[in-house]
Amino acid sequence: MADTTKRTGYLWHTLYGWVDTGGAPVMPSSVTAGIQPISHHVAHPDTKRRMHELISASGLIDKLVQLDANKATREDVLRVHDAAHYDRIVADGALPKGGDAGDGVSPYGQGGHEIALLAAGGAIRATDGVMRGEVDNAYALLNPSGHHAERSTGRGFCIFNNAAVAAAYAAETFGLQRIAIVDWDVHHGNGAQDIFWESSSVLNISVHQNRAFPSDSGFADERGAGAGAGYTLNLPLPPGGGNALYEYAFETVVVPALEAYEPELIIVPCGYDASIMDPLARMMVRADGFRRMARLMVDAADRLSNGRIVFLQEGGYSPYYMPFCGLEVIEEISGHSAGLADAYAPLVAGMGGDELLDHERAAVDALQGHLADIKAPAAN
Repeated sequence: MADTTKRTGYLWHTLYGWVDTGGAPVMPSSVTAGIQPISHHVAHPDTKRRMHELISASGLIDKLVQLDANKATREDVLRVHDAAHYDRIVADGALPKGGDAGDGVSPYGQGGHEIALLAAGGAIRATDGVMRGEVDNAYALLNPSGHHAERSTGRGFCIFNNAAVAAAYAAETFGLQRIAIVDWDVHHGNGAQDIFWESSSVLNISVHQNRAFPSDSGFADERGAGAGAGYTLNLPLPPGGGNALYEYAFETVVVPALEAYEPELIIVPCGYDASIMDPLARMMVRADGFRRMARLMVDAADRLSNGRIVFLQEGGYSPYYMPFCGLEVIEEISGHSAGLADAYAPLVAGMGGDELLDHERAAVDALQGHLADIKAPAAN
């Protein structure tokens, strides 16, 4: 039997677990508004640390190629962000209590800018390892997340746009002209949309719950402009969808879009906040659903981009379930098994999401016409 395992790079840094998101649940505590302080912010780093520890304790980590992160440079960040944004983040990070990404509800502690640069640098390191053939594919368990960070501001717990930084690095360093970003975080990938809005060198696909966050973006008619017209593809899915809806969306829209574009590299900002146990969305995907999505992406990469695919951690706010979702994805992309079943499957397996409902099918089918506008751009 042929060996189906891959050399999968894996990246985690201890400081990713040191991100200080403050003590409020989402909004800052306020006596006036009645918002009480609480010990854990919803984006507390323990959730991602628990995922790393499950990967370690299960023994799966021993079957992966461990990669080390270095901080992204100012030049790396300025490929996709304004200098004013970068300079403010760095300056505020030196303050005694740190700063905020930009929306007033995304705090980071003193020195937090250093961790954000380490996350962006981790995205670069994973991408570089794949592009140079050091590994076949890679998974970077980054913190803080990045996909809500726009060119001139951070927001939604994101400071720098890790995926965009990695894409711009790959384009400049390796001369790539077609990079696909497939963002399956449950919230809209507004950051890459803003950054690559007028570019055909990046096909930016966002599969997200309609109006989850930001509630005013991610609609199907947002499709790019100028040279980038048609290269922004939003799939706003109706709340309540589970494995069946996501599989249908990937099989009938996402994969055909990739086939039309013929990317040289695929970057997957992968959040697990579409999971059935996540507190910040209303979707019902189980761990095996994320596994299926990963398989579709790896198979597409094998056909289209010489296997070059990088998974970059985004959101996921269930400290209980997210580790199992991530474990199944890394098992699938590496071809190795940790020997652990989804411990929560007995609880969530019967809750729904395995049947594609008529309104879910209609929401995905309405996007079919957008595929005709996606083509592989001519070489420069």
